[in-house]
Amino acid sequence: MSGRFKYWLPAICVAILISVFSTHYFSAQQTAHVIIPILHWLFPQASTHTLHRVHTLIRKLAHVTEFGFFSITVFYGVRGNRSGWKLTWALYTLLIAVTYAGLDEWHQSFVPLREPRVRDVVIDATGAILAQALVWIYAKLHHNSTASSRESDAAT
Repeated sequence: MSGRFKYWLPAICVAILISVFSTHYFSAQQTAHVIIPILHWLFPQASTHTLHRVHTLIRKLAHVTEFGFFSITVFYGVRGNRSGWKLTWALYTLLIAVTYAGLDEWHQSFVPLREPRVRDVVIDATGAILAQALVWIYAKLHHNSTASSRESDAAT
């Protein structure tokens, strides 16, 4: 694999996965056929209303998770062969992630059993932002541990 493409390949794969999740096969009506029975088995005393609310929560957490992974992989693509963390890389990453979230919701406007929601773009953006916070924390911890290793190597 040549050049920068290899750094973008993970983001492209996650974007494809997000697009698959935006099909009618993963609509609330379809996932309810799988998730609600599992929830009912785990929580037999729960009301139908509660099970449906938990199903919705699981679906919204899936938005946060998938766009969190997307954000991390896009950051990897933006950063390329450089190391560390820069605010501009994180901002480019968030711009790409939020734009893709909007395109994903627009795509859903054409899919049976799906509908676009601004709320879902906000949830997706939240996942991307949380992931960038984790990337920043990881970079800071990794930078500090690398600096400490260099200092101890220099002292010996």
